[in-house]
Amino acid sequence: MSTDRYTSPLSERYASKEMQYIFSPDMKFRTWRKLWIALAETEQELGLDITDEQIAELKANADNINYEVAIEREKLVRHDVMSHVYAYGTQCPKAKGIIHLGATSCYVGDNTDIIVMAEALKLVKTKLVNVMAELAKFADTYKDLPTLAFTHFQPAQPTTVGKRATLWLQEFMMDLEDLEYVMGSLKLLGSKGTTGTQASFYELFDGDHDKVDQIDPMIAKKMGFDACYAVSGQTYSRKVDTRVANVLAGIAASAYKMSNDIRLLQHLKEVEEPFEKNQIGSSAMAYKRNPMRSERIGSLARYVMIDALNPAVTSATQWFERTLDDSANKRISIPEAFLATDGVLDLCLNVVDGLVVYDKVITKRLLSELPFMATENIMMDAVKKGGDRQELHERIRQLSMEAGAHVKKEGKDNNLLELIAADPTFNLTLEELQASMDPSKYVGRAPRQVAKFLEDIIQPILDANKDLLGVKAEINV
Repeated sequence: MSTDRYTSPLSERYASKEMQYIFSPDMKFRTWRKLWIALAETEQELGLDITDEQIAELKANADNINYEVAIEREKLVRHDVMSHVYAYGTQCPKAKGIIHLGATSCYVGDNTDIIVMAEALKLVKTKLVNVMAELAKFADTYKDLPTLAFTHFQPAQPTTVGKRATLWLQEFMMDLEDLEYVMGSLKLLGSKGTTGTQASFYELFDGDHDKVDQIDPMIAKKMGFDACYAVSGQTYSRKVDTRVANVLAGIAASAYKMSNDIRLLQHLKEVEEPFEKNQIGSSAMAYKRNPMRSERIGSLARYVMIDALNPAVTSATQWFERTLDDSANKRISIPEAFLATDGVLDLCLNVVDGLVVYDKVITKRLLSELPFMATENIMMDAVKKGGDRQELHERIRQLSMEAGAHVKKEGKDNNLLELIAADPTFNLTLEELQASMDPSKYVGRAPRQVAKFLEDIIQPILDANKDLLGVKAEINV
């Protein structure tokens, strides 16, 4: 660990080693060499004078990157791509003259950016699917457990713990749909030249349009993509980065919403995120069990959501075929969006996998409010015994206000049932009223909704992605 210079918390504390490698220099420069090999093979297959021996030499040194040569060369020429072309050429003297033939720097730079984002999105998808799987288990386990619902964070008609979890799960499902769409839409830049006209290749192939038309599809196939973007300037459209960042921001927003709900529920002592045996909640208040993981989810998620503005502004401010004011911003904003999202998803996986539910606290709070929720049923029971609906409605309104004051002003338990039982208007005993206080009677179709949602919507998604399941999160701090 370096102690004399700034290091990013995203790599030191939050992001996984897997995501860090995807955005590492080694991943980038290995991909550059794969792209140079794909270009040379394509040019040879289309008739340029490139030998099998030259391509074999390139392949033999593809993973043997002489970083020290490239670093020294860049000090001299101040150009990263040409420094790596030079370094590769020192290892491949026979192929030296055909490396990067006809290409511009964006051939390796931009194609690699797309390849790296595609790999990063695969890892994001894997973790997102696993979060969904854990949430599905949680929702199924607690689909029948009644709990007080809230609108405006005020007590409302009961729901179930599992039903509330499906609300979080559905938002992650929407994110998965967006992610899969963007993943499926990614294309390579291909090899378009300095302003996107392919002029250099048109010259190399002596004005043969048919051969030049084949270059991009052949490179795409060699690199594992279906296609290249049909037109471009020197770079691929920076709107691509915007679309990717927006997907990450969507995941962050869903995680933020879930983590906020968990924080509020932990305050109510109904649901609690995992708390390790030796974990310290507060330096001063030893008894505290702070929802630090959920808070960290919110903190990182907020960063990802705001960071999505960077690619959007970059996309909007590109001049004509190419400007370079994207470069410094892009090399920070895109990796950090992925690293932070990776940290968010690891935290979500850890939190959901270890959520603790305190059912007795949940039931106690629900029962303290249930008499208010049950007033309509109570009124109907009284009508069946000969009561007048309008008169009963007014009496319940008055007694509800009295019971509310009893709770709020005097700090006592809800006594609405006792007040109703003592009022001859209702003709109901306290025992009859208490018998109607079964919470499961007031959750509507919540258990059924959970079961149907998991069976009809979520399980097919999990089945389609079963090879991605089984991931466990490692939290560094």
